Order: sequence, then C-alpha cells, then structure tokens
Amino acid sequence: MRVALSWSGGKDSALALHALRSERGVEPAALLTTVTSDYGRVSMHGVRRSLVVAQAEAVGLPLVEVPIPAACPNSVYEERMAEALGRSPLADVSSFAFADLFLDDIRAYREERLRAVGRSAVFPIWGRDTGELARSFISLGFEAVLVCVDPAQLDPSFVGRSFDAELLADLPSGVDPCGENGEFHTFVYDGPVFSRRIEFTLGDAVERDGFWFQDLLPAHAEAKLD
Repeated sequence: MRVALSWSGGKDSALALHALRSERGVEPAALLTTVTSDYGRVSMHGVRRSLVVAQAEAVGLPLVEVPIPAACPNSVYEERMAEALGRSPLADVSSFAFADLFLDDIRAYREERLRAVGRSAVFPIWGRDTGELARSFISLGFEAVLVCVDPAQLDPSFVGRSFDAELLADLPSGVDPCGENGEFHTFVYDGPVFSRRIEFTLGDAVERDGFWFQDLLPAHAEAKLD
C-alpha cells in the first residue's frame, strides 16, 4: 500500500508521520500540502513555503505543493486536488493519511471525496486523548512554535510562543491542548522524524483576516526571497 500524508507543517502532521513510521511501519510516498499562491505561504498556517520545503527535506520525503488562491472556493480546491492526485508521485498512491483527531464531519468529508476517486483515507492518530497527545509530542522531543491564533478562542499573546509544557499549563479551560477546534496552529522545527533542525528567526506578529499570525524568517538569506 502506497500512502501519501497530508502535511500542514504543524505538530499533528509530525505526530501522524511518527505514528506511520514507528507504529505501522509505513514510509509515505510523499507529503501533500496546499500553498496560497497569492502569498507563497502554507494555507491557514501562514508559514512561508520555503520552510515547509525545508521540513520535507529534513524528513526525507518528496513534497507535493497544490497552489490555491486566497479565499479559495471549495470547487477550485477540489479541482486542484484532483489534478495533483492524477500526477506523479500521487497517481499510484492508494491511500492518503490525515492528522485529524476527532472532528467527525471533516473525517467524513475526506473519506467521501477519496472514495469517489477510488482511494481510501487513513487516520493514524484519530481518537487519541488530545491532552496525552500534546504531552507525548513534547516528551518525544518535538519542538514547535505557534504560528496562527484565533483571537476569538485564544488570546493573541500566545502567537509566537513555543509549544511546551509551560504553554499547555497556560491554556485556558475550553481550549483543546492540540488546537483541534482551530484555536491555534503550529510549525514544527525539530523532532524524531527530522534529520536536522529547521532554523528560523521570529519576524513580526500581524493580524490578518481575523487571525493573528507569527511570521517565521528562514535562516538562509536566499530562502527569505520565497
């Protein structure tokens, strides 16, 4: 079975990759991510694409980037995804893995769309207690930073903070420890799935489209042009 992993660059994606490798003995054929072409950044997370390219290199897997416009209609998203699934290296992939945890409607959508094109969906970390999962992320040696915060659910001061035990202790009651309800998103820069650490510096924190984003500046000058 050839599997591709949906990759946002965040902690749940990294945990899903770790689970595929260490628990199932599966090495994905590729990582799949969407990039907002207007900005050259990973959709929703707002991370520069050069940093996600660096992640893929560090985990040793090819990265398939699907360009979509800002405020992308669902019909356009599905069209672009279908195009990507029809090309190498995804054309002969039979299953796609996702890092979803407990949102049934999202899981059902993914399963339905893939079933329509003769593929299947895999959920390596589905149903796990999110508090335990967040703590295991830290204990396994992963390192991440919060790059997007929804101020309607979490104070903007959390953006740019490290995802560590101190942050978990500071999360208000009602905020999921893994941010599964969209409270926050992360960028993983080190851990057991990486061959090397992804170097960056913190740029500006900005408010855009109702969310707070922490810009991450790649360490290498040439990558900053992306």
